[in-house]
Amino acid sequence: MSEINDFGYVEKAFANIREVVEKQGANIHKAASLMADAICEDKLINVYAGGGHTTLAMGEMFFRAGGLANINPIMETALSVFNQALKYLELERTVNFGASIVKYYDLQKDDLLIIFHNIGINPATIDAAMEAKRRGVKIIAVASSCWQNEMPADHFIRHPSGKNLFDFADVCIDDYNPVGDAIVNVPGLDTPIAPVSNLVDFTIAHLLEIETVRICVERGVVPPVWNSANTPGGDEKNAAYLKKYKPLVKSL
Repeated sequence: MSEINDFGYVEKAFANIREVVEKQGANIHKAASLMADAICEDKLINVYAGGGHTTLAMGEMFFRAGGLANINPIMETALSVFNQALKYLELERTVNFGASIVKYYDLQKDDLLIIFHNIGINPATIDAAMEAKRRGVKIIAVASSCWQNEMPADHFIRHPSGKNLFDFADVCIDDYNPVGDAIVNVPGLDTPIAPVSNLVDFTIAHLLEIETVRICVERGVVPPVWNSANTPGGDEKNAAYLKKYKPLVKSL
């Protein structure tokens, strides 16, 4: 079998991940400390995504083997990538839609909210962040400074306020996603292909979990972690967490 030509995709993707590890370690630690605080206080860790494929990062943290059991996805299927594409695209650009979602989940002062949106400027993201901030919620933002800084101030996908997601966050984690997302240029085709944002954001999600668990263990606290339900005894091991969190997490 002949070797494939990835046109540098794997190396570029790993370079993006390495940049996050090398430059965002302190921010990931700060964010994980807040997540560990939530666990120590027996609170949920709420996760929101501002639309489209960023919702997959939220899904990657929820009910996942080896993931934290106290994750509460602030889920709205209308924003999901699995909704009709033109519908979610329209809704993620709709003012006040994101605020309504946060209101429905009734986040309270000092609750913790992780917001994923690599672009970090659309109304569904900004309104959710504004509403959470109004309620006194602590915000961890995972987004790209490239998109936030390089998109024109009058670009039509921006929130009317002109604000960026990082303007509202207590901790900002830069995923360095390039404008346009796709990172491969195949000779003979004008349109770039092979997006990288989800690979990087999934990695950030797991780095947050790893550091959170490390901090909890260091504090002498056993963090709630799901076992794989597909392994022998997995369901039995998870039963106590399901009993505890099912009344609290709407998506369980």
